[in-house]
Amino acid sequence: MSRHLPTALQLAKLGLPVLPLREGKGPMGNCRACRKNACGGRPNMKTPGPCACPAPCHGWAAATTDPNILTSPAWGPAWRQAAAIAYHPGGAGLTVVDLDHADAITWARQNLPTTRTVPSARGEHWIYRGSMTSRNGVRPGVDIKSAMAYARWLGTGTGTMALLPDVVRALAAKEPTAARHVSGATVVSAPAGGGQCPHRSPAYLERGIAMAEQRIEEAPDGIHRTVYRMFLAVLSAHGRCGCLTEKHIARLFTAAQERGESLRHCEDAWTNARTTLGM
Repeated sequence: MSRHLPTALQLAKLGLPVLPLREGKGPMGNCRACRKNACGGRPNMKTPGPCACPAPCHGWAAATTDPNILTSPAWGPAWRQAAAIAYHPGGAGLTVVDLDHADAITWARQNLPTTRTVPSARGEHWIYRGSMTSRNGVRPGVDIKSAMAYARWLGTGTGTMALLPDVVRALAAKEPTAARHVSGATVVSAPAGGGQCPHRSPAYLERGIAMAEQRIEEAPDGIHRTVYRMFLAVLSAHGRCGCLTEKHIARLFTAAQERGESLRHCEDAWTNARTTLGM
């Protein structure tokens, strides 16, 4: 039995929909039948359909309080590989304000009502009663995790849980500070380019993007490293001449997020790759 499964079962009894996380804090990747949502996906946070896959596919949508599902043979391999537990805050009527560093914590103490607080690796989770729309990057170092999102289980924390305040709800109504929407996906900006394009055909770029997508999708583990390396490879080959567009980047981000990468991890990997290349 996984060392995390007993805790997951206890949390499920408390009404927290839970799921296993792999190393790197991402959810388990979809099975082959569900890859790229070929099965139709799981469209909302209350039901597991139309996908009938018994495995923990589709990230946050796999979270459950059903002990029969949690202990099923289909979930066994995921629990054995699990490095941590996540829960779906919105499914439990909760909202997590994820504060990623000291400056974000200072801002929260000055602007948000006191509530239950849980220390995280780099900051704190502030947990409120009530659910809302999730959104990353509402302020520097501040993410909101509630509906259609997951948060890592870090313990019970301290303090009394307060009702979700309007000031937190208002944050989700603002555009994220670090990203914007392009063709239905949230991505960072493409490099400006300006160099001489060495490619003889647009097909060369298309093959490069398709290969990067495939390697991300098929990575057996170490998804963080794979995403960074693929971003680095694409930028190295196509980032200086201006032929790399935001639509291409959106495809890479989508492939990474379908493997469980968060938007923040995608943005960090992209920024780190550009820094490495001096772009």
